[in-house]
Amino acid sequence: MAGGNGTGANAGGVVGSVADRLIGAMPSEETALGYLLRLSRPRFWLYLGGPVLVGVVYAADGVGELFSPLAIALFAYFTVPANVFLYGVNDAFDAEIDAANPKKDEGGKEVRYRDRASIRLVIVGSGLLGLALVPWLPVVAILALSVYYFLAIEYSAPPLRFKTTPALDSLSNGLYVLPGVVAYAAIDGALPPALAIAGGWFWTMAMHTFSAIPDVEPDRAAGIRTTATVLGKRWTHAYCVAAWAASAVAFGLLDARLGALLAVYPIAGTAIALSDVDVARAYWWFPALNTIVGALLTMGGLWVMLHA
Repeated sequence: MAGGNGTGANAGGVVGSVADRLIGAMPSEETALGYLLRLSRPRFWLYLGGPVLVGVVYAADGVGELFSPLAIALFAYFTVPANVFLYGVNDAFDAEIDAANPKKDEGGKEVRYRDRASIRLVIVGSGLLGLALVPWLPVVAILALSVYYFLAIEYSAPPLRFKTTPALDSLSNGLYVLPGVVAYAAIDGALPPALAIAGGWFWTMAMHTFSAIPDVEPDRAAGIRTTATVLGKRWTHAYCVAAWAASAVAFGLLDARLGALLAVYPIAGTAIALSDVDVARAYWWFPALNTIVGALLTMGGLWVMLHA
């Protein structure tokens, strides 16, 4: 991984290739549908959808609950519409800042926001769509969904705009855990273990802050203060490794096997920090790593369920 030619690079290439083929099969970016799908960051669809799968697997008592209409509806919503909403809100309030963001350049991996009434309507509608699930959710799941919506909006939107407040920008990214909390509570009727929520929250804090390292210079140029711009690249790396380590410890206290699996993140983060690999490049390896870890978490949960 340190040299950019190891298994991490290969795995990242595989997932990136799959994502590229998916994006290539979409309607043209010039069409409304093609633009909105790209706005939703297809490479990161499973960052919200994946936790739903994990939550359902660990909450289910049998195969029937894995494929319940509610479980399927939650996965469908958090995989695409929720991403349209989350990144649509983000891009709408970041349009001016993103003018200097290299990720938005021609041929980059993200599209620039188009400020049109029809686009705004779809973004708002994608958020409201999730509320259609509320009548079938228990109270604890509704509470978790409410926190998700609050963080998804206020991370980018005034008056709070957490992303411009150091520490809170990282902390608020626990929102990525909440689809899994909602799904677990929807199936089990209760919240998942506190250690699991804490471990997931630390993980998202690290992932978010790591992804912000390539944005340090454009954010500083735009006068934006974030955890990454305040700490600088070197100390931001250290912060990410510490948060990933805290995640592994939390999961390890729940189950040693989970802790061992999550330990791959502080190890990978340390390896990248000690290498000459550009973080902007390493950033795109993580969808592969996250897919592998998520698959192992899911398969482990299935094994426990089937052998209980």
